[in-house]
Amino acid sequence: MRGSGVFLLLMGALLTAAGYGATFLLTEHFRSLGGSEIETGKVLGGAVVGTFVGVPLVGWLSGRTGGARLAALGALLLAIGYFVLAGMTVLSPLIVFVGGIVGLGWGTFYLAAPIAVSERVTDADRGFWFTRVGAFQMAGIGGSPVLALLLANTLHFSTAAIFRMLATACLAAAICLWLFESAVPHPRRATAGGNSNWIYSLGPIARTRAIYPVVMVCLGACVFTGMMTFQSSLVRASGLNAGVYFAAYAVVVVVTRFTLAPAINRADGDRMAVLLLLVMAAGVLAMFAVSLGTAVQLLSAVLLGLGYGLAYTIIQTQVVNDAPEQHRNGALTWFVVSYFIGIFGFPVIGGWLIVARGTNVFLAVVLACALAELALAVMRRTGKLI
Repeated sequence: MRGSGVFLLLMGALLTAAGYGATFLLTEHFRSLGGSEIETGKVLGGAVVGTFVGVPLVGWLSGRTGGARLAALGALLLAIGYFVLAGMTVLSPLIVFVGGIVGLGWGTFYLAAPIAVSERVTDADRGFWFTRVGAFQMAGIGGSPVLALLLANTLHFSTAAIFRMLATACLAAAICLWLFESAVPHPRRATAGGNSNWIYSLGPIARTRAIYPVVMVCLGACVFTGMMTFQSSLVRASGLNAGVYFAAYAVVVVVTRFTLAPAINRADGDRMAVLLLLVMAAGVLAMFAVSLGTAVQLLSAVLLGLGYGLAYTIIQTQVVNDAPEQHRNGALTWFVVSYFIGIFGFPVIGGWLIVARGTNVFLAVVLACALAELALAVMRRTGKLI
């Protein structure tokens, strides 16, 4: 892959991810309408349902339609969801429906985009391209909340206006991804795994080392979404700016994926996963002391960016390369299903924990998820289960 086609893919990933980054502003949006973290949990609970519709559709249709066109559809659905959200003036049960649209869109994109990449590259190049595309996604996820908070705090944009801007960005992403499918054609080959049944592929996948990243990604997603979605709630009592965390995280992930990732991809993946997940857990632990000031908040963001940001691409590559060749799309499908159970499911519990039990209990649960993922990485490396 090269040239203008790659530019279309990377811009599509960046702009769609910027749309997903808007979910970190949901709590602030609902507070302006008289709500709380509970409403954020409801929206993301609806997103879980949408995800479980979108991901299987991609698993079944990717071999016929092409991953990039499905990714474009996902970006379009995100745009629709945010336009509807921006138009709301009062809280209502409609927020769950909006969450379903957002989950359907992000779930469709999040699986279809790596399939679009995987079907165009070799095993040797897969880690390289997953890292590059992932860097642009993380730039969008971490950068859009920073820009949004700047617009809200400095230029006094309403959250509704910000959601409309991000919806427009998602429309542009849909165009880029649709054009990419034609600009960079791919061969119909077995390594794409397009003909495998993703449901029945779980059995063959479970008998290989690919099952570890399928479980691990769910736990890591719980950590990521917990630290990012509720960052404004975690720092509210200390008077810190949540945008500082988003900005530091985004910068660390993008810079390290372009500088450290090549060396990490050449290293022992199992060993690096253990090391990076230790760093991620340290990032969660640092958040317990966030009341000490911005320096601790930055430390937590840097450690999370280093740990989660780099470990994710390692286990994403492992789940494809370790799966049986004819089940690689199935492996990616289960990987993304597991990811979304964590990314959208955990905030349902997390929002309640913050309101009913406080931020320290919430952080303790997030830390437990980080340590559980670390334990699985150790077991994968030592071969204790498989």
